[in-house]
Amino acid sequence: MADPLLSLPLYRAPYAVVDIETTGLHAALGDAICEIAILRVQEGHVCRCFHTLVDPGRPISPEAYAVNGITQAMLRGAPPFARIADRVWTELDGAVVVAHNAPFDLSFLAVALEEASRPAPRQPVLDTLAIARNCYAFPRNSLHAIASDLGIPRVASHRALGDAWTTWKVLEFFFRDLQLRRGIGTVGELVRLQGGPIPWPEAPDREALPDVLAEALERRRLLFLRYCSSNGVVTERAVEPLRVGIYQGAVYLVARCLVHGEQRTFRLDRVLEMRLQDGSGEA
Repeated sequence: MADPLLSLPLYRAPYAVVDIETTGLHAALGDAICEIAILRVQEGHVCRCFHTLVDPGRPISPEAYAVNGITQAMLRGAPPFARIADRVWTELDGAVVVAHNAPFDLSFLAVALEEASRPAPRQPVLDTLAIARNCYAFPRNSLHAIASDLGIPRVASHRALGDAWTTWKVLEFFFRDLQLRRGIGTVGELVRLQGGPIPWPEAPDREALPDVLAEALERRRLLFLRYCSSNGVVTERAVEPLRVGIYQGAVYLVARCLVHGEQRTFRLDRVLEMRLQDGSGEA
């Protein structure tokens, strides 16, 4: 059954324009949200704005810092995502979700919401990057390159709130231009024009996981792992499993290593032995 949002006129539909900053590039490998902004748009006007730094529970990679400039010091006292999950869900609920390079943002949101025991939304998604690629021929398709080409004033770049505003302004231009040139009038028509629906990521099926891992995740039990790294080194350690993710077809376990006190990622097909431990960390 088609989502009723798809039949709404472009300027009548509610939108949740999202931008996030992260500790790295891959949610499935343990990277996490460190800043989020959501603009709630109704009748073509921004009626609400939610913005906060987020404690990601892990260090920010040097590569991420080089882009967003967010430091560990800036994140001191920021709420973990679990504390803002209800607000994020409220801002997304019942709206067409909008982002630039939406699959990236959706991958992090789906993981964060799942960890907070909230299901990922399933409403339609508009991606300004997909629209740009399918309907225009900009020299570059980064958000700020497109905005510059369209004469949209520069806001703080590579920070969530500024990028969310820029994304909305770019989408507003697409609305006006594509209505005039292509005659589109509804959300569904724009979804087709961007290349089709953009699905929310599916979480790995826990029934397909090893029983011991599924139990550890469900009951928050510690695990003993005997693991062979990519260079053939075998190590043994106790871990607190956090979640599983899929990256390039492989399933990964994201866990807190009790030996080093840091979050680590383990490729499941390299786990040589896995068993439950008691809460003391003894096998």
